[in-house]
Amino acid sequence: MQVELVDNIIKNFTRMTLEDFKYLASLVCPKITRMDTNMREAITARESLALTMRFLATGDSFTSLQYLFRISKSTISGIIPEVCDAINESLQEYIKIPTSTEQWLQKANEFKTKWSFPHAIAAMDGKHVVIQAPNLSVSEFYNYKNSFSIVLFSLVDANYNFMYVDVGCQGRISDGGVFKNTTLYKKLENRVLNIPNPCVLQIPYAVKVPYMILGDKAFALNDYTLKPFMGNPDNGSPETYI
Repeated sequence: MQVELVDNIIKNFTRMTLEDFKYLASLVCPKITRMDTNMREAITARESLALTMRFLATGDSFTSLQYLFRISKSTISGIIPEVCDAINESLQEYIKIPTSTEQWLQKANEFKTKWSFPHAIAAMDGKHVVIQAPNLSVSEFYNYKNSFSIVLFSLVDANYNFMYVDVGCQGRISDGGVFKNTTLYKKLENRVLNIPNPCVLQIPYAVKVPYMILGDKAFALNDYTLKPFMGNPDNGSPETYI
């Protein structure tokens, strides 16, 4: 089956623009191309990519995908992990944490300009990805939403670009617990990320304010993490942060 590269079809089908799909295909397809044989023609790399992006975008079952693409479930079960590995390998350089003070200051300026939020350098959160309960796992992956899941933890900049991703932690663990098990947390604790030093936020108030990562109430408050005020302010009152 040939994938018809029409913008609206690609966008509805994979939730990507045509340009993004073409660019991703240019990176991934050379890694997943198969040779035709005397017995049969190989599934094209672009079709394998479209199948995988459809799966990632919608969570369609392999049964549904086999009728859509006319590819057996057993073949699909091999295609998707292979393409995901190729995507991960191809996009490594696009997901990285700033390494210098100047780069962090640029991120902070983006938050201030776009969201009117000074001294913010990133935002973080966790997402439960529903799975089938692994054998003999009992309640290891059972979460507060009454389903089995693994947790996708991510750190993003003001433009929603991913800077750090950790996936695979058991669903029973809170976002704050997941964060404390990441390499990012260890680097923040060891002060090796070159985050800018605190500085005065507004004159004439000579109070030095640290640069912070924004999180929700699941995360602990410290000198590099800011979360919403833990209270019940009156309706209509200004948002308050501590």
